[in-house]
Amino acid sequence: MFFQIKNLSLHLFWILAALLITACTTVRTTSSGLVGVDREQSMAVSAQSLNNEASSSYRSVLQTASNKKLLNQNASQVVRVRSISSRIIAVTGSFRPDAPSWQWEVNVVTSQDINAWCMPGGKIVVYTGLLEKIKPTDDELAQVIAHEIAHALREHGREKASQSAGVNMAATIGGVLLGALTGVNSGLGQSLISGAGDLAFMRPNSRVMESEADQIGIELAARAGYDPNAAVTLWEKMLKQTQGESPEWLSTHPASERRIADLRELAKKVYPLYLNAKKPTRGL
Repeated sequence: MFFQIKNLSLHLFWILAALLITACTTVRTTSSGLVGVDREQSMAVSAQSLNNEASSSYRSVLQTASNKKLLNQNASQVVRVRSISSRIIAVTGSFRPDAPSWQWEVNVVTSQDINAWCMPGGKIVVYTGLLEKIKPTDDELAQVIAHEIAHALREHGREKASQSAGVNMAATIGGVLLGALTGVNSGLGQSLISGAGDLAFMRPNSRVMESEADQIGIELAARAGYDPNAAVTLWEKMLKQTQGESPEWLSTHPASERRIADLRELAKKVYPLYLNAKKPTRGL
């Protein structure tokens, strides 16, 4: 009996494993750029479905903020954020030819949080806490916005959703197999394996994603004519404001000393792009 159960569960295991493998597609979401981001990504969730969900969520966020009279309350802040964003969006084609034609949206929400984000498909929000507490220069604010846009270009949201789907499928496979072979409840087996997957698989990748956003973001800002050295001064301001603790939007970054050193090196690499962008355009 045990032998039959074992064979049956192994057969089921391989069926489920095959489904998991075929559901994933390996892609390169962006070109490598001067900074050299060339990691391949595994996707099990369609871009369209995730973008639709992001758009719906964005509408909900804006509606909630509007109802509370927290949406775009300071006209000068909105103009500033949208102006900087538009310059960066204009150069996103250097990493993704399709990106400049996305349905981009940029809004400002009144909140004490030092935060900014860009949902899949180009839905951006900047919080007033970032503007008023950090008091970034335009060059520094461009680094924040470019960093968030980089997440969208790399489809990190889609990648994380795909990883979550993969972990859940792996937990199902493992739970069924563990339950059949040992008599342990398959739901408990799934729960145990899900926890292990979260610790061993999800968290390290989030740091990789943040580093990629740093790399792509600093190049985008430089191509848009914003000084890449501002990435270093921005981080120094962040550390001072938060007394050494990372604000929410940077919570998964590496240690500050390492990050500042990396940003200095990246700034040197992309500085020629900044100088080229700052050259005056000759008239006809």
